[in-house]
Amino acid sequence: MDFGTIGGFALALATLLFLVLYEGDPMGFLNKHAGITILGGVVAATMIRFPLKEIATGLKAGLVYAFAHHRMHARELVVALGEIAEVYRRQGPLGLEAMEVEDEFLAAALRMVADGYDAEFIRMTLERERDLEAHRLEIGVKVYKSIGDGAPAFGMVGTLIGMVQMFMNMSDPSKLGPFMAIALLATLYGAVLANFICLPIAEKLEYYLGHDELSETMIIDGILAIKEGKSPSLVREMLQTYVPKPARVEVLEAA
Repeated sequence: MDFGTIGGFALALATLLFLVLYEGDPMGFLNKHAGITILGGVVAATMIRFPLKEIATGLKAGLVYAFAHHRMHARELVVALGEIAEVYRRQGPLGLEAMEVEDEFLAAALRMVADGYDAEFIRMTLERERDLEAHRLEIGVKVYKSIGDGAPAFGMVGTLIGMVQMFMNMSDPSKLGPFMAIALLATLYGAVLANFICLPIAEKLEYYLGHDELSETMIIDGILAIKEGKSPSLVREMLQTYVPKPARVEVLEAA
């Protein structure tokens, strides 16, 4: 679980609830016309921009990666791959079958080495999986950014519609309040959807896109070096290049 994402959304929700409930009527912030303007506009624009299958893939990637994704960091991978190299050198491929790792990509690589697959096959398979995963994340980034960019724009559309309706009914003061509510709440809904939900998720996916690609490349290099029979110390030294220089001494001590 990504507790940063969960904590961020919880804090955002608590902030909104405090502001809405503080000396005010929370029901006054609910307006179906403003909601329809934002929801309908965002859904329509997203459907025009992307194929339906791409939208489903992107939305799913955002939910999975933002809330439940876990990938080992470079420091952890240096230690883990060093331990794998030691087991492989002492016990051979069969020794890897009993090893358990949390990282799914590393676990898949371990199974290939344990099953005795050819090094070139392992490289091709893992690189293909890495590239396809990066493609899914890119789709997710585009979809959530599209929604985040479109929501404030449709909020402005709702504001303009509410203002036009308000000016068209200046002779009836009883209608000015509802139309003004539409104008203001449409902008509020659009801003909340974009800045509290969609754009943060898009930024989180962009982070994972770079981080996972680096981690998976590191795993590929380490697993192939282990497959070639490189010594554990050589594997660790080779993988040190993926770790920031100030942290390399700590990583070696932990290994």
